[in-house]
Amino acid sequence: MTLLLLVVLTACPGSKNDNPDVDPIGDPGSVALVFPENNSECTEGEAVNNLQSAITFIWEASQNADSYEVNLKNLENGDTQKTEVTTNESTITLKSNTPYEWFVVTRANNSDVAPVSAIWKFYNAGEGVTNYAPFPASVVSPRRGESIAASTAVSLEWQGSDVDNDIVEFEVLFGTVATPSTNIGVASQSSMSVNVVSGQTYFWQVITKDNVGNTSQSEVFDFKVQ
Repeated sequence: MTLLLLVVLTACPGSKNDNPDVDPIGDPGSVALVFPENNSECTEGEAVNNLQSAITFIWEASQNADSYEVNLKNLENGDTQKTEVTTNESTITLKSNTPYEWFVVTRANNSDVAPVSAIWKFYNAGEGVTNYAPFPASVVSPRRGESIAASTAVSLEWQGSDVDNDIVEFEVLFGTVATPSTNIGVASQSSMSVNVVSGQTYFWQVITKDNVGNTSQSEVFDFKVQ
């Protein structure tokens, strides 16, 4: 007889940094996310195998919704997946020891408007991990694809977060090629000033490091100086 071990889903521990990446209420009319919590370590779920676990995503229901679209992004490799449901929860199998971000789109059959919730991050934990790599930094300013007024200097700003709350520094790569490789410095804060020229498009990326040497790379951001 095969004996299956089921781990009962319970609430994940609260976040040590509860600031979401975007407005916590999302778009007007959007739903409020509930579980997994933002910037949290999710250690409870139903074990599927040694590499995967099933997490039940929960959000507040909308009176006007006919369906919801759960959007997930693997922050290690950029893979995305979408799940359509008609209730305010969905159980999805994910890789263990992997950081994710998620948000929910609300849909109504009689409306073309599809409000988007806030975007939350969490770490789908697994066995054998005592310290987690930071979440990839997210852009604050300049926004990706933004065109800014002519200037000789621009302040790059980003947001870093970490389950263990042990970020020690940020390394910034900056340049005029789509895959920037020039290290322009290391900062302990979430901003850095760079010199720019008018008419040029710039690309930048942030590498976040914690106090045990774990690192994560952000996506490449870009902006143009008028």
